[in-house]
Amino acid sequence: MVRTRFAPSPTGFLHIGGVRTALFNWLFARSHGGRFILRIDDTDRERNLDAALAPILDGFRWLGIDWDEGPEVGGGHGPYFQSQRQTLHRQAAERLLAAGLAYWDYARAEEMEQERQAARRAARPFVYSRRWLAATAAERRRFEAEGRSGVLRLKLPRDGACRFQDRIRGEVTVAWAGEQDHVIQRADGSCLYNLASVVDDHEMRITHVIRAEEHLSNTPRQIFIAEGLGYPLPEYAHLPFVAEPGSKNKLSKRKLGQYLKQRDFGALCAHGQAIAARLGLEVSDESFNPVLIGFYAEVGYLPDAIVNYLALLGWALDDRTEELTREQLVEHFSLERVHHAPASFDPHKLLSFQERYMRALSVEQRVELVLPYLRRVGLTPERELLRGVVAAAGDRIKVAGDILEHRAFFVADGQLEYDERALEARLRRPAGAAALLAAFGERLAKAEPFEPATLERTLHDFAAARGIEPGPIVHPLRVAVTGRDVGFGLYESLALLGRERCRSRIERALGRIHAG
Repeated sequence: MVRTRFAPSPTGFLHIGGVRTALFNWLFARSHGGRFILRIDDTDRERNLDAALAPILDGFRWLGIDWDEGPEVGGGHGPYFQSQRQTLHRQAAERLLAAGLAYWDYARAEEMEQERQAARRAARPFVYSRRWLAATAAERRRFEAEGRSGVLRLKLPRDGACRFQDRIRGEVTVAWAGEQDHVIQRADGSCLYNLASVVDDHEMRITHVIRAEEHLSNTPRQIFIAEGLGYPLPEYAHLPFVAEPGSKNKLSKRKLGQYLKQRDFGALCAHGQAIAARLGLEVSDESFNPVLIGFYAEVGYLPDAIVNYLALLGWALDDRTEELTREQLVEHFSLERVHHAPASFDPHKLLSFQERYMRALSVEQRVELVLPYLRRVGLTPERELLRGVVAAAGDRIKVAGDILEHRAFFVADGQLEYDERALEARLRRPAGAAALLAAFGERLAKAEPFEPATLERTLHDFAAARGIEPGPIVHPLRVAVTGRDVGFGLYESLALLGRERCRSRIERALGRIHAG
C-alpha cells in the first residue's frame, strides 16, 4: 500500500508552500488508494510552541485535506509526534555508532570555526579533520574531563558518490566529498531531524517521501542512515519550490515586509486586513498575510478554489485545463506530470480561481457562506433581505468576508456608519445637495410600487423637472442610505431597504449635515 506523509514542524503557521507539499502527498496517496499520514516533527523543543499546532490542524481541516493517521486520529504506527519517539531515535543512533557509521565528537564551536576559516584561506572546501573524534570510552572521558560536551556525528564517506532515483528529477548523483559529518544527536541525548525523520519514516512504513526540493540536500545523508540501519529505501520525489510572484526566488515568510509592499500582495493584503478589521481581529504581518493559509480561511476563500490553484503550482493535467474538481485531481494526479521548474505563486491568479468558484455557487449557497461573517459581528439579518443583498451584490462579493462591506443593509438606522469623506464630498460641500436630497425624500414617500424600476423612473423624473442630471441626486442619496458613495445598484439598494428605512436614513443624514 502507498503510504505518504507530511511532517511539519509546529514553529509557526501553515505556509502556502507547505500546504502545496501536503496536497501533493494527499493526492498521490488518494490516487493510489493509499494512506496519508500527518506527523509532527517537533524535535527542536526550543523553537516549537504547542499553540502553533492548532493552526496546522485547523488549516488542513478547512481545506478538506484529511489524514488517515496522525494527531487526533491515531493509527497503528504512532505516536505521531517525534518528541514522543526519542527512545527509538536513540536506539538507532547507538546502532550507527556500534557499526562505525557514527562517532562522538568533542570539538568546540570556535574550533570548528577555525577549521572553516582555514579552509576559506586555502580556497578549498571545508572538510572536518575529525581531530576531536573520540573512538573509545577512555577518549570520551578525557575530553569530558576537559569540560567538553560531545555530540554524535555521522561518519560519512570521503570518496565516491551517493546515487539515487528521484521520481521527478531522475537519477541524482552527489559526491560524498562535498558532504559534512552531520550531527545526529545532541549532547543532551536528543536526536536531530535527519536521523529522526529516517527512523520514523521506516517505522511508519512510508513508501514515498514527497517533499520540497530544499530537502534534496538531506537525501544523501538520510540514505546513508537508512542503509546503515538496514532499512529498505522509500521512493523519493522532490517538488519544485513555490516561488515569489513572477520570480524564481523561493516564497518565504522572512521576506514578508517586501511582499506586502508589492503590487501582487499589497492590494490582496489590504483587502484581507479590511475584512479582519471589521471582524475585530488582531492582525499582524507575521500572523495574517497572503503567505499563510489562515489568511484565506479568515477572509472567506473557498477551500476548493485554493486546492485547485495549489494543485497547479508545479503540476498540470495538460496545457489547457485549469479548473479541476477534487475528484478529478485525485483521478489524474501523478508524479510524472510534476514540473522541475519553480512554480510562481500569483495572488491575482488565485483570486481569479476564487471568483470563478464563487460565481458557480447559487445565491442560496452564497447566503450560507456569508451568514457566519455577519453573525460574527453581531448581525442576524432576515433571510430574505440577506438573499436580496447577495443577489444584488453579485460579483462584488469575491470572498465571503466581502459581505461586511454591505453591512449597512443589516444594521439599525441609528447604527449606520457614515464614510466622513463621502459625506463631505457628496452632501456637505456641493451647493444645494442637502435641499435636493430633502426634496427627493418627500418624493420617495409617494413612489409606488417601491421597486427598482419605479424608483429609477421617479428619480429621473425628479431630475428632469429641475433641469439637472441625475448625478447630483444619485450620489448624495447613496451616501444617505448606505453611508458610502460606492456599492451595487442604487435602485436595488433603495428597494431592499424599503421606503421607511430610506426616509429615516435620509433624515438622519440631513441631521448630520445641519449639525455641522
